[in-house]
Amino acid sequence: YFLKTHTTKEVKDNGEKLIENKQEVKVAGRIYLERDFGKTKFYTIADGYDKIQIYFRKDILNEKYELLDLFDIGDFIGVSGEVFKTKTGEITILVKDFVLLAKSLRPFGEKYHGLKDVELRYRQRYLDLLNNQEVRGIFLKRSKIISLIREFLDKKGFIEVETPILQPIYGGAFATPFKTFYESLDKEFYLRISDELYLKRLLIGNFEKVYEIGKDFRNEGISRFHSPEFTQIEIYQAYADYYTMMELFEELFLFLVKNLYRDDKFIYSEKFYYGEGEKEIFLRIKELKEKGIEINKINIYYLKEKDKEEREYLSFCEELINFCKEHNLPYQEEKKEKRCAEIEFLIEVKRPFKRIKFSESLNEILGIDILEVPFDILKKKAKEVGIDFKEEITEIKLLDKLFSALIQKYLIQPTFVIDHPKITTPLAKPHRENPLLCERFEVFVGGIELGNAFSEENNPIRQKESFLELLKLKEDETPLDEDFITALEYGMPPSGGLGIGIDRLVMILTNQSSIREVILFPQLKEK
Repeated sequence: YFLKTHTTKEVKDNGEKLIENKQEVKVAGRIYLERDFGKTKFYTIADGYDKIQIYFRKDILNEKYELLDLFDIGDFIGVSGEVFKTKTGEITILVKDFVLLAKSLRPFGEKYHGLKDVELRYRQRYLDLLNNQEVRGIFLKRSKIISLIREFLDKKGFIEVETPILQPIYGGAFATPFKTFYESLDKEFYLRISDELYLKRLLIGNFEKVYEIGKDFRNEGISRFHSPEFTQIEIYQAYADYYTMMELFEELFLFLVKNLYRDDKFIYSEKFYYGEGEKEIFLRIKELKEKGIEINKINIYYLKEKDKEEREYLSFCEELINFCKEHNLPYQEEKKEKRCAEIEFLIEVKRPFKRIKFSESLNEILGIDILEVPFDILKKKAKEVGIDFKEEITEIKLLDKLFSALIQKYLIQPTFVIDHPKITTPLAKPHRENPLLCERFEVFVGGIELGNAFSEENNPIRQKESFLELLKLKEDETPLDEDFITALEYGMPPSGGLGIGIDRLVMILTNQSSIREVILFPQLKEK
């Protein structure tokens, strides 16, 4: 058994002291690079923290030196020796002894190139992590983000709890559930679509500040922004409302950004990959400029190694560069392991965030009052502005389509969209000034929805009426949760609730364009 004394990072960080004390170190890692000079060899090994150079000499290792011929790139090795600096100043370990810890029977292969192997990267994420430090960095940052969220909420007196993932009745959101069968209870159960109704039961039980970070499941489509299995945090606070939740989100988001970037600004980019509609970047830039949205710069990436498709891609790049010059847009060219163009934004996290009203923002574009007009008129107006939908669409879904197409994609800087039509959100309280609205907000950054929050409905009679109305209209197939209504009848304090999609939050904070890039093992179709 090989017992490490140091990580590679610890050796590099404390190199001067280790050299001065002539202290022996024991380090283990995977071989990434080999340079053979006959009677001496240099390896570069990497562990989970960093990489370091190790130096073998035949005159020190004697006959054991010959065993190095049996080692391959990818093997795990343990070494013991003394630390020194090379002539170029690189911290290196002079090996006095070594042992093979594990053999790699398959070659790593070359690094992945752009989108050609994107599905392979997801299927064999372990290889992706081995070959791509940028990918590894995403998941280290994801872990840090979740730790920071816990730190922030714990300091504010919130209690982390766990509620059932398998539920006899699903609720708390509009979604199709995954079904399973509970053999011991001889009953159909569901994977939860939300944590909401159980967390509210805790408010009724006199917990004042609770949160849960966990998996939820919605048996619906897969896209760049949606995964049927996803991670979210739901936060509930007694004696609060949606304004309280806005302040909480602002404070939390700023806390995350400052801890990750040591600043209140960070970069987020919209990416247009070659072969996946890269020409759409021209229309998108024009749209943004028409709306007065500031673009930091355009990034253009080339592959480090050219191939047969390069000529066509270079033609697109030349067209984009000329377009940038024509529109006075700064741009930057760089060789990287992908073919991609980006619209880069500088996201500035300054409190208070901008606030816009859902209905008023749509009214201004459509020229109607969406709260007052008949549904047929709303559908007619939607067609006039180019919204594609089936005739049997519900009012809730049409409003969502209108907002997504006309408003959402321009919400680049942190923005709260508030005061939605009451019909869209049965679990929220009616607005204190207009009963046609509800006290709800959604928060957007980079055009992506990160969170959703309400002043929670705590009137059991009104809550039951809302549930029954939805069932009657067949807007939602969620069964009525009578136990939750019963719990509400015992009294729930006025409360605010906030749900944040962790995967999307990580996307924004690590500058990724697909939710699969921030999930270690995303689900894929069978080969």
